[in-house]
Amino acid sequence: MSDEYHNLLPIANIGRIMKQVLPSNAKISKEAKERMQECASEFISFVTGEASDKCNKENRKTVNGDDICWALSSLGFDNYSEAMLRYMNKFREFERQRERANQSSNNKGSSSEDKDEATNYSTSFDFVILEKGGPSSSKPAT
Repeated sequence: MSDEYHNLLPIANIGRIMKQVLPSNAKISKEAKERMQECASEFISFVTGEASDKCNKENRKTVNGDDICWALSSLGFDNYSEAMLRYMNKFREFERQRERANQSSNNKGSSSEDKDEATNYSTSFDFVILEKGGPSSSKPAT
């Protein structure tokens, strides 16, 4: 197997994502999945490379979510950058709430009600499928 295939996303995952936005009776050819696999993998490499260059210029070794958002914006993908920033803010708020709930349950002697509150968070976040020209009908991706 060549090195080219080591940098590709799993084709089964690509197929699942593609099926989410198609009608239930639609079929996807193997070739279509392979082309999308190549494009998605290349896009990720392109954006990550831009973010990595920024980190190198700033003498940092770790690429973070803010770097990816910056790279998306600098490459002209402002809609994706804005969507990712909204997601990251929601995720960070979720993490803060979860941490507060965990600290609260640890400080109160960990009653069963507090334990339930601390573990009662869902890690599901809704994504909006973007179409050319803006968000679509707010179909959540899973």
